[in-house]
Amino acid sequence: MDVLVPLVEGFEEIEAVSVIDILRRAGIKVTTAGIPSTMVLGAHGVQIIADKKLDNIDFRDFDALVLPGGPGHTNLAKSEKILNAVADFDARGKVIGAICAAPLVLAKAGVLNGKKATISPGMEREIPRPRPDKVVVDGNIITSQAPGTAIEFAIRLVEKLAGREKANKLRRELVHEIVPYNSGL
Repeated sequence: MDVLVPLVEGFEEIEAVSVIDILRRAGIKVTTAGIPSTMVLGAHGVQIIADKKLDNIDFRDFDALVLPGGPGHTNLAKSEKILNAVADFDARGKVIGAICAAPLVLAKAGVLNGKKATISPGMEREIPRPRPDKVVVDGNIITSQAPGTAIEFAIRLVEKLAGREKANKLRRELVHEIVPYNSGL
């Protein structure tokens, strides 16, 4: 499995880094692609060095595409390469993930028509069939609400790409489930 995570100026750092980290923990190959360069500044001043420039990416090499949100979603939505990739991934039934405001990019590419999705609270009217859930999976599309849902979003991506067993293993390792506390008293 190969996953592409495009990074544009203004991306939400928690959403991008959590997804990249958790997918890699699951043994999934992740490539980050900067737009327009490999040095990308996040919404909160964290600078990331992407693996490649988006211009040097062949989208056919990837099984999934994950879009971080944040104010940078507008930069993603301006990229014809990203919009075309989203439409192509959907046409091929490949996994597409989008978190926070990034589901707007999916809507602009036309892939949310007839699909349930979620988005950053307050932006629900911007997508066709919004749901109030933290993470929504509808076929090949996985959407999530905000930075606080990034870990569950990433685990749901793992589940879709590598199976439920791998996802549950990560939930336990990350203590992302309620684990009874035994104080020994």
